[in-house]
Amino acid sequence: MEYNVEVKISLKKGMLNPEASTVERALDLLGYEVENTNSYNTITFKIEEENELEVNKKVEDMCQKLLTNPVIHDYEISIK
Repeated sequence: MEYNVEVKISLKKGMLNPEASTVERALDLLGYEVENTNSYNTITFKIEEENELEVNKKVEDMCQKLLTNPVIHDYEISIK
């Protein structure tokens, strides 16, 4: 069975995010009030597996080994 997977990656709370800080300052200069901007990376792909549990195990392994740095990133897996 084919599953659609989405992994949403963000920096952990307290980690510096220069990109989000720059966007927040630029929006402020344009007159928009914005707080706590955060940027996310979203990775989507398809995976063939027999069941959702196996898909989740594989994607967790991918996140731990390649897609994220568990020391500085949080991630959320969505399987459809």
